[in-house]
Amino acid sequence: MDLTQLTYFKAIVEAGSITKAADRVHVPQPYLSNQLKNMEHALGVKLAIRSTRKFQLTDAGRRFFERATQILELMDTTSKELESYEAGLQGTLKVGTISTSAAILLSDSIRKFHEKYPDVKFEIRNMVTQKIQESLKIGTIELGIIRTPFNTDDYDSFNLPKQPMVAIQNTEYESNENIIRLSELSKKPLLVNYRFESIIIDAFHSAGFEPNILCKIDDTRLILLCSNSGMGTAIIPKDWVNILPGLNLYYREITAPTLETSSAVIWAKNHTLSSVARNFLDTFKQ
Repeated sequence: MDLTQLTYFKAIVEAGSITKAADRVHVPQPYLSNQLKNMEHALGVKLAIRSTRKFQLTDAGRRFFERATQILELMDTTSKELESYEAGLQGTLKVGTISTSAAILLSDSIRKFHEKYPDVKFEIRNMVTQKIQESLKIGTIELGIIRTPFNTDDYDSFNLPKQPMVAIQNTEYESNENIIRLSELSKKPLLVNYRFESIIIDAFHSAGFEPNILCKIDDTRLILLCSNSGMGTAIIPKDWVNILPGLNLYYREITAPTLETSSAVIWAKNHTLSSVARNFLDTFKQ
C-alpha cells in the first residue's frame, strides 16, 4: 500500500466511478480497476460493490476512505512544513550573546527578522565570550555574537563595521577637539572591560606610555556608572556609549589605529548552518 494507491482510491470515491476517476488521474481504466483489486487483496476486505451501473462503498470502504483522506492531508501538510523548514520559514534559532550586543545590536535585528519570518522562534542566552565559544562547539547554540578580537581558529564569522574606542568621563573635556590622544589619557585613572584590557595596554605601550588602569570590570554598564560617578575615565567601543540612557557623560574618540573593535556573528567551523541561521545572518548583512 502506498500514497499513489490512496490517491487513486480517493479519486474513485470522489468521482463515483472507476471510468471517471481514470480520466481525473490520467491512467487507463483497466489499470485503475486493477489497483483497486490490489488494495482489497492487501487489506483483506471488500472496499466497494461495483457493477456496470453503480459503484457503492462497503462499510469497510467508507472507513478506508476516511483514513486515506486523513493520511493524504497529513502528508501534504508535512511536506509543506518541511519545505518551510528547508527555506528557514520555521524552526528555532539558538543564539548566545554578550550582554552589550543584546542591548544594542540583537534587539533591533530580531525585530527586523521577526517581521520577515514570524513563525521562527528564538532562544537567546546572555553569556561571556568564552562560554559562547564553548557552547558553539558542543552545539547548544548555533550562532554567537561577540566582540573582536577573538581566536578565529575554530570559528567562521561575519564582522560588522569597525568601531573606534572612546574615552568617556563625567566632566567636559578642556579641548574642543573631537579626538583624544593616548598621551592625554596616560595619567588618568582608567576603567576598562576585561575583554579589551590587552589591546588597550598594547596600544599604550606602542605609544610609549603605561596606562593607569584603576579598575577592570566585566559589565560595561557598571563601567559607565562608575565613570558617571567620577571614579575615572572609561574606555569602551563607540557604539556602547548609549547603552545606559540618561547619564551625563562626555566622550572623545581615541586616536590609536589598533584601538578598534567590531561586533561579530560567529559559528563553529565545519558546521552547516540551518536555513534559519543563514536567513538571520542575511539580516546583519543587509
